[in-house]
Amino acid sequence: MGGFGTVAWIATHRPAARPDVRQAAMVKVLAASRSLDGGHLLKPEDVTTIDIPHGRESPDMTVDSPQAREGLMGAMLLHAVGGRMILRSDDLLRPGDRGFLAAALHGGMLAVTVGVDAITGTAGLIWPGDHVDLILTQTFPNEPQAERRVVAEIVLSNVRVIAIDRRLVLGRDAGREPQARTVTLEVTAIQAEQVSVVTRMGLLSLAVRSAKPGTEPEPVPRAAWAGDVSRSVRDDRVPAPVARSVLLYEGGADGKEVRF
Repeated sequence: MGGFGTVAWIATHRPAARPDVRQAAMVKVLAASRSLDGGHLLKPEDVTTIDIPHGRESPDMTVDSPQAREGLMGAMLLHAVGGRMILRSDDLLRPGDRGFLAAALHGGMLAVTVGVDAITGTAGLIWPGDHVDLILTQTFPNEPQAERRVVAEIVLSNVRVIAIDRRLVLGRDAGREPQARTVTLEVTAIQAEQVSVVTRMGLLSLAVRSAKPGTEPEPVPRAAWAGDVSRSVRDDRVPAPVARSVLLYEGGADGKEVRF
């Protein structure tokens, strides 16, 4: 009887069913990967994602996608943000927004644009906010000395990149962009005049500088001529030919000297 009673009690006091716990759907939104200062121009390494519950995202957030990340590159932070802080529309001024260039420039600086191709522009590896050197390469085909026919020199040193072609202008289709690109640099008034001149003198290329400043003062680099960098050009010097002559006799006439 005791056993039957125990069974009957267990049958009438079954444990309450556990509630059906379903994992909430999450959405990835773009956030700062580290603490960033106001005025910083966003690069790929500055952006990460955080998960928030689906339905909690708001219109001022950016849901992660390749196109969304591309749209943030080069955008300027209007104020400082902390690491893993969601990047909201009010935190950013995007390239192409009214007043972007004026806000991105430091006081007293100007913006100038130079044209580069996919190779001289460092194969698309330059981002807004990078610091670069502007190199001018000239050729002198009529120069008799081969080692002096090509020369390269740094005409601007350690200038900041403000924008890169399609990141500066809205409404352009990146898929239809030609190979040639434009890079907008932050320069002084004197440097702006220099850029206006060098764009008509030869080929321009960019060299990216390290993000870590050097400890030693930088020497002023001198121009590099073809003979400085190419041993084959420097050593291939054909000696001037020795003047030679012969006497040419035609019939009984006196000989005529012919030089060659």
